[in-house]
Amino acid sequence: MNLKYIVGTSLLAGLCLASLPPARAESLLLRNVEREHGRDLPRRGLSMAEVERRYGTPLDKLPTAGGGQPRQPPINRWRYSDYTVYFERDRVIHAVANPAS
Repeated sequence: MNLKYIVGTSLLAGLCLASLPPARAESLLLRNVEREHGRDLPRRGLSMAEVERRYGTPLDKLPTAGGGQPRQPPINRWRYSDYTVYFERDRVIHAVANPAS
């Protein structure tokens, strides 16, 4: 194969990708991160009981996902008005701001 062809094609592909506008998903992610920063969200390691005691009853307790095998622990999600809390078994693993509507 011709080395000039490979280099030229790679350069052209790189220029095309560099000229694309930023993805919308990145903008949404950055907005959610900014909304989460500085907020009092449930932190990693809190139990379900502690979360409910400190933050109140969630609007919705979504059905458990996973849990069929030891390497797939049950994941629970509790939805509050402006954030969602993710649990592995009964401990918080993450809390994220809900997408803006």
